[in-house]
Amino acid sequence: MKEYLNPVEVVLEENETSANGLSSEEAAARLEKNGKNKLKEGKRESLFHRFMMQLADPMIIILIVAAAISAVTSVYNKEFPSDVIIIMIVVILGVYQESKAEKAIEALQEIAAATSHVIRNGKIETVHSEDLVTGDIVVLEAGDSVPADCRIIENASLKIEEAALTNRLM
Repeated sequence: MKEYLNPVEVVLEENETSANGLSSEEAAARLEKNGKNKLKEGKRESLFHRFMMQLADPMIIILIVAAAISAVTSVYNKEFPSDVIIIMIVVILGVYQESKAEKAIEALQEIAAATSHVIRNGKIETVHSEDLVTGDIVVLEAGDSVPADCRIIENASLKIEEAALTNRLM
């Protein structure tokens, strides 16, 4: 069915909303029922898995081979295997730095979380885009990105940059 051809009143009725938007309570109930407006996050790798992936790196393999040779020569010469310890510390630090980088990226994503303007309780409010629910009336202004699937209810001199849409769909 071509939803965009339905009259605005029908769309509002089907989504159990009004031109004044949802109440905060209804929005919270729908968020609880339907979940957040975001894609599923990928499965996080365990520390052990990251360590094993670090070991698969060609440069790390060369370091480990060098550590093994150094260990053999240290045992043969009855010396302390300091080179082996240093090389293994480098490998472990690589895993640690990778973990820190992931945490930093997560923190940056939290800080830069997209927001949207919606009508709730008859007033325009700013909410995180992931907290949008079915039935929210989204208010878009020039330069805004569309945060979810939307039906245009009202517009004034609407212009759309289709290149941005095409590039993201490919």
